[in-house]
Amino acid sequence: MDVKDTTKDAVVSPVTADVPRDEAVLEAVEAEKSLGFVAAVRLYPKAIGWSVFFSLGVVMLAFDPQLLGNLYATPAFQRDFGYEYEGEYIISAAWQSGLSMGNPVGQCVGALLAGYPMEWFGRKKTFAACVFGTCCCVFFQFFARSLEVLLTGELLGGLVLGAYVVIAPAYASEVCPMALRGQLTSYINLCFVMGQLLANGVTAGTSKLSSHWAYSIPFALQWFWILVIIPGLPFAPESPWWLVRNGRLEEAEWSLQRLASAKVDVQATLAVIVETDRLEQAMEAGSTYLDCFHKVNRRRTEISVGVYCTQVLSGIYLVNYATYFFQQAGLPTERAFDMGIGFLAVGFLGTVTSWFLLLHFGRRTIFASGLALLAVLQLVIGILDCVPSRPAAVIWTQSSLMVVWNFFYDLSIGPVCFVIICECSATKVRANTIAIATAVQAVLGIVMTVAIPYLINPDEANLQGKLGFFFGGLAVLCWVWAYLRVPETVGRTFEELDVMFERSVPTRKFASYAMQRE
Repeated sequence: MDVKDTTKDAVVSPVTADVPRDEAVLEAVEAEKSLGFVAAVRLYPKAIGWSVFFSLGVVMLAFDPQLLGNLYATPAFQRDFGYEYEGEYIISAAWQSGLSMGNPVGQCVGALLAGYPMEWFGRKKTFAACVFGTCCCVFFQFFARSLEVLLTGELLGGLVLGAYVVIAPAYASEVCPMALRGQLTSYINLCFVMGQLLANGVTAGTSKLSSHWAYSIPFALQWFWILVIIPGLPFAPESPWWLVRNGRLEEAEWSLQRLASAKVDVQATLAVIVETDRLEQAMEAGSTYLDCFHKVNRRRTEISVGVYCTQVLSGIYLVNYATYFFQQAGLPTERAFDMGIGFLAVGFLGTVTSWFLLLHFGRRTIFASGLALLAVLQLVIGILDCVPSRPAAVIWTQSSLMVVWNFFYDLSIGPVCFVIICECSATKVRANTIAIATAVQAVLGIVMTVAIPYLINPDEANLQGKLGFFFGGLAVLCWVWAYLRVPETVGRTFEELDVMFERSVPTRKFASYAMQRE
């Protein structure tokens, strides 16, 4: 059977122009493309459950840096780890940068290291090793009574936590049908929001304590997720895509049976996975980090890195400093914590709402539109900060606009980023592509982690809301890149995306691109 391109501008490669396919594979592909969301939920409840299970690690990943950012505004933590400045205790900008850098530095290295065991040992064993590693690292944070020990705990913890954001989206995209792919991969963003929201809620309660328990209790609560995950690990199915790539077809079929209901023809699904893997081998798509930058994958890697870095450049790292930002903007400490909780609560609502948008709009449309709105909101926040003497009404308006900004972030580029990464990366290098994107995003996060305390602290630049000009300008540049480079991937199988990228289909023609099968 021939796969023919009906778009004149596409370059047809001899590798994919003549790819024989079994009739059963074609029927399975068409059945998956015609499967609706509600029907997919009924047929794949176990896949949804296990995808959610593997995403719990991302909750821990998000909890840690958000917790640390909130502790900078916690009186007991400021007293025990900080110094006195104009009658109040604060953590120096240098130590704020150093401590907050522990997570992104560890995340950068940990994400890159995760790619190897994920390919050697599989998603399940790598996830299990990371859970036990996190359990050990929390001890450093819980018993820390000096900034040096706490920094050690943040660095070691970040090494392990960085792997979760590679494992979760890769696993979600490989265990669910196309109809659920957008929702389950975007659920990763909801896990970030939940982790941040839990950290805000916990610190809002413990911040009133005057002893070390004001920060020791939040650190200890990280063990709760470990106790939830460990009992389920022995029963978790491995990714069928990974099993196929390693020639373990019987185990792959058994895994598919455990992920789907009895009504699903798992042998047909397995045939599609085998066919897609064979196609990528025909394209000479390897499975190493270097292969991510070969011609067949270079564009896909750029898109994955770009959409992930857009999160940082548009201002998401302000979320970790939200409570501190509100405090420095002029809100009382208690109101700052309340605003921080509301800030993330609307983010939760935004992510859930994005699932409905994904059913009706394309990935590119949601990403670009949301990014444009985020840029406008940041610039408005910056303009308001220029109001002379900044009355209370202006302070509350700025803080409220930050809440609105977070809602639209979690409605658009926050969750859709993970969908685009999983759909644009080739299956053979998906873990490596996500790891590279995570590492580069973490490097940018390190830059922001160093810069933001100096930009926001009262004893440094004290920019307050004028940070909106900085992030608003960067968001505009990101929008230009996204318009030119981010394609529309909705409704495409992994095999179709392989063919389209290999043929160098122009970005703006992805949505209308047609392939005729004979």
